[in-house]
Amino acid sequence: MSAQAATAPAAARSSSFRAWVEQIMGMPISVQVRGEGARSQAADDAVRAVFDHLRVIEARFSTYRPDSEVSRLQRGDITLEECSADVREVERLCRTALERTAGAFDAWNCVPGRPGVFDPTGLVKGWAVARAARRLGTLNETGLSWAVNAGGDILVRNAPDDAVPWVIGIEDPFDRTKVLATVPVRDGAVATSGLAARGAHIVDPRRREPAVEVAAATVVGPSLTWADVFATALVVRGHQSVAWARGLHGTAGMIVMADGAMHRWANEA
Repeated sequence: MSAQAATAPAAARSSSFRAWVEQIMGMPISVQVRGEGARSQAADDAVRAVFDHLRVIEARFSTYRPDSEVSRLQRGDITLEECSADVREVERLCRTALERTAGAFDAWNCVPGRPGVFDPTGLVKGWAVARAARRLGTLNETGLSWAVNAGGDILVRNAPDDAVPWVIGIEDPFDRTKVLATVPVRDGAVATSGLAARGAHIVDPRRREPAVEVAAATVVGPSLTWADVFATALVVRGHQSVAWARGLHGTAGMIVMADGAMHRWANEA
């Protein structure tokens, strides 16, 4: 992913601001909290609960751990009906994503050389962060704002009386030291998929080949789960992505083509 971390306003980088970082799900995951009480025990406890929940999800969904539910499901050691409620929910979401993206996001055809194998990795990260971040809801109620950044996919929520947005930078996929644009967000999500961080790792499930026509696609919307899914689908759609993005109601974003051309959109809900 290539969205830069959300940044707090300079005025907030003081005793009323704190950041935590943990390595989970193979990536750095950070939580930033701002407002009076950001350094309180209550804030620390809430953030620790987020990290703890993400570790549980990692253990359940990791395709690198042979004892995870997903790995056991892939091997046929267990059936879907025998999986946890979380795995069954994600499987249902993946079916919805397959339909909503007209096949561009396909959790059953995204592993090279293994057609038909269920791998929900492309959806789990956004879903997991949104699920874990529920543990920060009480902080909003006490006047604190927060931002969670999972490898460049970002979810933010401001306290009701906090009108200052978090500013999220969108990296240039051709030079990750540069920022192409900034996005102010008070309540919502930003997700980016593309070639910058991991090369041509996204498979076009229809052709079963790497998708390389889009260098980066960033989606801004109310749901991190769906922003992440749509960003991946935009990369897969290649040159058709610009037209398809116009139908993503309630979202905005940017597409950077492999030839350097840039396209932006902003759709009403």
